Amino acid sequence: MELMTLLLLVIGLVLLTFGADVLVKGASSLAGSLGISPLIIGLTVVAFGTSAPEMSVSVSSAYKGSAEIAVGNVVGSNICNVLLILGLSAIAASLVVQKQLVRFDIPIMIYGSLLVLLMSIDGQISRFDGLLLFAGIIAYTVFLIKEARRQGVAVVEGADDIAPPQPLWKNIILIVVGLVMLVVGSQWLVDGAVEIAKYFGLSELVIGLTIVAVGTSLPELATSVMASLKGERDIAVGNILGSNIFNIGAVLGLSGLIAPDGLPVAQSSLVVDIPVMILVAFACLPVFLANYTVTRSDGVAFLVCYVVYVLYVVLAAQQSAMLATMMPFLLIVVAVCVTWWMLEVLRYLRRQA
Repeated sequence: MELMTLLLLVIGLVLLTFGADVLVKGASSLAGSLGISPLIIGLTVVAFGTSAPEMSVSVSSAYKGSAEIAVGNVVGSNICNVLLILGLSAIAASLVVQKQLVRFDIPIMIYGSLLVLLMSIDGQISRFDGLLLFAGIIAYTVFLIKEARRQGVAVVEGADDIAPPQPLWKNIILIVVGLVMLVVGSQWLVDGAVEIAKYFGLSELVIGLTIVAVGTSLPELATSVMASLKGERDIAVGNILGSNIFNIGAVLGLSGLIAPDGLPVAQSSLVVDIPVMILVAFACLPVFLANYTVTRSDGVAFLVCYVVYVLYVVLAAQQSAMLATMMPFLLIVVAVCVTWWMLEVLRYLRRQA
């Protein structure tokens, strides 16, 4: 194993950590300077910025003719964002959820996920489908901009003793520098991890389903966990949900527009991965409704479900005989997590009675 490989891994991790810290500081300061909520910044600037790797991978794959990667990247990233990233962020610190997310953004994420399934039934996402998805993200962004302006007016009208805001250019520089560090750091970390995995004899298939799949979500992971630890929990949650909505509307939509013959959807994605993405989106509702908080226990449940999903995907891809043996165990784990979330709903309904 070459020393350069280890250096790539370490430097990539350092860039991710510092990039996330710089981005969260810049985003939080920008929200204060503009007089809008950190949630709106998390849903837009941070979410769209941290989705740059997904955009790069999917659009370039669609343009080069490797269109199946575009769909798999978006679906896998959305599953990872909720189960792994939201799970780890909640474990780092329980997350308080604003009502806007439950009333508007989570339903948008659910509708978008269902729309992807409907568009994929014929085996591909056509250019017209891509146009619809891209138009949807434009409409969503316009709504958030109007909401940000409305909130800004409310803050200005009600604030007499606001401290002078930081210069806007400083906040923008912090955000751009943070995003660059995240993108470069995630790429170097993935490159180093892939080389190490090959050194230990792991197949390219397993590497693709694990390291590379998580790799494009590393900016969201670093940013949301760092935001959670620093108390900027609106940014943490907004980044995750905003990234999922952006992935469906902008990444998948633009990829569908660019792909010469549309985006083919693999049968395995249609039967397993896209339905899992939909279930994961629905799972956010009962968790968020439970006192509008994502607890550490919820985070553990999300994380366990992600481990189960990755384990299933790897075993199924390898056509391993272990899959049949482990399937009852995997189903039991998922059933326990679903039962936990249903109990959250019951507790919420009992409080409302």
